[in-house]
Amino acid sequence: MPVARRSRTGSWLLGAAAVMFAFPILVMLLTSLKSSAQIDHDALFALPYPPDFSAWRKAWSTACIGQTCSGISTAFMNSLVIVVPSLIISMTIGAVAGFSLSIRKSGVTDFAAAALLFCLFVPAQVTLLPMIVVLRELGLFGTLSGLICAHAFWGLPFLALLFRNAFLSIPRNVIDAARIDGLRLGAIFWQIMLPQSLPVWVAGLALQFTFIWNDYILGLTLAGRGHEPVTVALSILANPTFGQQEYNVDLAAALLASIPPLLVYAVCACSSVLRTSSRQLEGSRESTTYSSNGAAEELRSGECYQRPQPER
Repeated sequence: MPVARRSRTGSWLLGAAAVMFAFPILVMLLTSLKSSAQIDHDALFALPYPPDFSAWRKAWSTACIGQTCSGISTAFMNSLVIVVPSLIISMTIGAVAGFSLSIRKSGVTDFAAAALLFCLFVPAQVTLLPMIVVLRELGLFGTLSGLICAHAFWGLPFLALLFRNAFLSIPRNVIDAARIDGLRLGAIFWQIMLPQSLPVWVAGLALQFTFIWNDYILGLTLAGRGHEPVTVALSILANPTFGQQEYNVDLAAALLASIPPLLVYAVCACSSVLRTSSRQLEGSRESTTYSSNGAAEELRSGECYQRPQPER
């Protein structure tokens, strides 16, 4: 198959996949902008006319979730309070642990890496009872602090292995040269490893943010009343025990809850694109400078091609 036809086929497949993923989101958006009467009488794909944003306002501030009627705003802020410190703690400890596992190759570090890999396959349901017991003994069960600790340490195996593999890709002679120059391990980590692993930081931040924000089982089990994350609030809102099911409010709440992960992915993608573009620009500048300097040297040395002069 020619390369042009193959690329065209791949573009069509990617476009079809994008439409398949975007189609449910479009239906959610259209339904959230309809009134209850339009949802009952109009077709599923009918456009809202006129668009009604009352469902979005109700989902944020006045929808009844359990015994409170304050919308998802409280649970939304709870999720932000949970995700920011747990993300900082897990990323920092994961980077240090990955550096410790990569700086020295031995049987102990290989065993620790294998143990962390095994922890990735342990379901969260298996560790719920030990986490409940530990948090209860520490007096953190049913609090936001306890849920932050649970999320911070639950993501450590993944982040530690992610940073370990990234640090192992850095040439060993760079670290040896830094040690010969007198740098300690802390300075090597801060001055060499971190600048070289910025793409890994961006990827780990996006993935860990998504894991924590979308978590349901830890928030349902470990958070007390009034400390529920937004995923638990969405589940309660979508399954009311009394009253009428308001699909426009439910879908508006789901779309509101999906905004932070989308923003994080957009920022991380833009930073990756800008970093790649800046590297390509620096490379082109270096090649241009090198070629210009080479031409200047040839002119000085007289090695450039000179057109022969006709004899008189």
